[in-house]
Amino acid sequence: MPPRAERRRAAALAAAALLVGACAAPPPAPAPAPPPAPVDSVILLPAQDGRGTAVTLAQDGRSAVVDRPYAGARTGPAGPQGFQSSAAEVQAKFGAALAAQPPRPASFLLYFVEGRDSLTEASRAVVDRVFAEIAARPAPDIVVIGHTDSVGSQASNDALSLQRAESIRRELIRRGIGAENVIASGRGERELLVPTGDNVAEPRNRRVEIIVR
Repeated sequence: MPPRAERRRAAALAAAALLVGACAAPPPAPAPAPPPAPVDSVILLPAQDGRGTAVTLAQDGRSAVVDRPYAGARTGPAGPQGFQSSAAEVQAKFGAALAAQPPRPASFLLYFVEGRDSLTEASRAVVDRVFAEIAARPAPDIVVIGHTDSVGSQASNDALSLQRAESIRRELIRRGIGAENVIASGRGERELLVPTGDNVAEPRNRRVEIIVR
């Protein structure tokens, strides 16, 4: 066979081999499926003070309102969907995380004799509960806020509310609470617990609120 013809024959065989190899190659792997969309969910726990609370879960312009203890909502293809959980289910799923959280703030109200910084007899009994709550916390942070009723001028009530808060702060320190851990302030008659007109002697407004965190 002439050399040129032999070269053509070799080139044709090589081309045929490449074509066969291309036909025998496996098809390309399919593209990986996109990861599932993340699912957000919320479960409403009971408020410590028993008051009603609510939370809204929003997704793509749609929302679901959760307003009952142990009710929940989660995101999904059709938007947020509500569901009902229970105390047992929450404990089983989230018990370890809940136990690792710091205790919730606790709030106490102490009431005062009109025009003075002396506690009423009933409120004296609450003081021991306050100290029990403080003792249960490894690093307590305490806020004492004094209030008055609407009897008297605003300036005198500002001074009296702070005087009440400071008297409780001194008592806490006297019982061994570090002074740096207790902050006292007075709000006068600005935040009446029971709304009244001016110069109304309302016992529930003459108070100190103690918040232990």
